[in-house]
Amino acid sequence: MSAERKKNVTKLNTEYSQQQQNLKKQIDRKRIGLIRRLTFFGVLALLIGIGIVTTLITQASTIENKKAEKEKLEQQLTKLESKEKQLESEIVKLNDDEYIKKIARRDYFLSEDGEIIFNIKKD
Repeated sequence: MSAERKKNVTKLNTEYSQQQQNLKKQIDRKRIGLIRRLTFFGVLALLIGIGIVTTLITQASTIENKKAEKEKLEQQLTKLESKEKQLESEIVKLNDDEYIKKIARRDYFLSEDGEIIFNIKKD
């Protein structure tokens, strides 16, 4: 019944009704424009946020890798410093004639005059 009544209703084309229709169209256009702007800025903010988070994660990963590399290099430095001290003490010892004689006897089986060297295997 209400559908039949609406069919019988005619529209008045007065200046006031035209103004109201124009006002409604203008409000609808503004609402659509607002929704479009908010959607655009929302998507833009989301993209910027994703970019920032990605950058932070990448930098955190890089920092962790650099820390691991630093620890590895520090351990290597400690070993090299230890070896350097050992080599420096070896240099000091190699400047001593008695030490050189001892090494020559041990490694090359050299002997002094009248000395006999016997090799005994250790079990």
